[in-house]
Amino acid sequence: MNFTADAAPSPQSPTGAARKPLYKSLFFQILVAVVAGILIGHFWPNIGAALRPLGDGFIQLIKMIIAPLIFLVIVTGIAAVSDVKAVGRTGVKALTYFTAATLFALVFGLVVGNLVQPGAGLNIDPASLSQDALNAKTATAPPKDAGAFILGIIPTSVVGAFAGNSLLQVLCFAVFFGAAIVVVGRERCLPVITLMETVLELFFKIMGWVMRVAPVGAFGAMAFIIGQYGLGSLGTYALLIAACYGAAIVFIGLLFVVAWAYPRVPLWQFMKYTREEFLLALGTASTESVLPRIMTKLTNAGCSRATTGLVIPTGYSFNLDGAALYLSISLLFLAQAFGYNLDLGQQLAALGVLMLTSKGMAGVPGSAFLALSATAGALGIFPVAGVALLLGADRLMDSMRVVVNLLGNCVATFVVAKWEGQFDRAAMLRAFAGDITTAEAASGPPGTEVPGGPAVVTEIERSHPVEAPAVETSPATAR
Repeated sequence: MNFTADAAPSPQSPTGAARKPLYKSLFFQILVAVVAGILIGHFWPNIGAALRPLGDGFIQLIKMIIAPLIFLVIVTGIAAVSDVKAVGRTGVKALTYFTAATLFALVFGLVVGNLVQPGAGLNIDPASLSQDALNAKTATAPPKDAGAFILGIIPTSVVGAFAGNSLLQVLCFAVFFGAAIVVVGRERCLPVITLMETVLELFFKIMGWVMRVAPVGAFGAMAFIIGQYGLGSLGTYALLIAACYGAAIVFIGLLFVVAWAYPRVPLWQFMKYTREEFLLALGTASTESVLPRIMTKLTNAGCSRATTGLVIPTGYSFNLDGAALYLSISLLFLAQAFGYNLDLGQQLAALGVLMLTSKGMAGVPGSAFLALSATAGALGIFPVAGVALLLGADRLMDSMRVVVNLLGNCVATFVVAKWEGQFDRAAMLRAFAGDITTAEAASGPPGTEVPGGPAVVTEIERSHPVEAPAVETSPATAR
């Protein structure tokens, strides 16, 4: 099946229309919404706090389609690859990269925490902190050990995995389903694949409708955050915030180096290409709000659909670089605030515990507090109730975590796709230049067999087309 998008005609073409007005740009709409949310939350905090349902409602609309969308993308991508071993290799390489990236982020956070000493001199008495407030943050999701977490990836019920929106369980079942199609044979399963591609197109259309209200969601979420916590909270945790955001900037710089050194991706151009997704993630303080769309953008940018479908959803649980930075810096902040100086052995032990407790944090309420509470309990250095000291600063770190988590997973996708030979750099450059507006264009013209598989155009691209015209592309290079 071939799905084509309506690309905006070039102003230079004979039949070209005027460039799209600025107010119709999704990026501009979200930017205005975020600024308006900050102003409402700051000057009318009660009104801002009451606008939370707007942000929560938008996130729920996105969550409504995430599980089936991921399932369909992964299954159709694996069916196009027609190689079960390649899927296994991709998964192993992704987990290898995730482990290395998370370990580096944790170590880097510990280095920053030791250098900056954000909690030094605070001399906080743990008895003065409220255990009830901490319990309210963490009671919904008790920490799991490594074995329980691994078993939790395997769904006890396929229907339950979709109903509970458990992305790792959906991904697990999708891999099995896609592998079964490959083993049985693409020809015999062609009616099923065709049906799934049609359903996938329907879900993309629904996603396009949902994205039309993205500015409203960003406005409500930002107004609530500022109205509830206030800009004045910045001063209370100034050194901790500076340490976390400074570490994030340096870490992003390292991601730029990694992206250019191996897959040869100019990350600044990629961030310009995905600016709407990053701004929406910032506005809603959630990477889930852009998960479907960022997968489409990465596919357009030359990564195969199979690789993108495996790496991005898995990375949302296993490759949270921003959260890792925050956890390691916050652990040292707490220890220093309570007057404890951790030696090298204690910090290495904390590193090992954080490697386990930081996994599976995405989508879990109070996940950062859970990880820190589990680490504090395992080490016994300071009372678990002391983690409540971070209650006032946690939401202020959302922007840092969201950007680093999202960018880290995008870089991981490029790296793994290049590593597996499923990356078309020429398609990436065309996408960055605005010449590719559909997944099909990224995969080559009709009839070209590529690892990314059959393409589906998103309704988002129809709603917000790029300025440059669609061009006739050459077949994708061998990956």
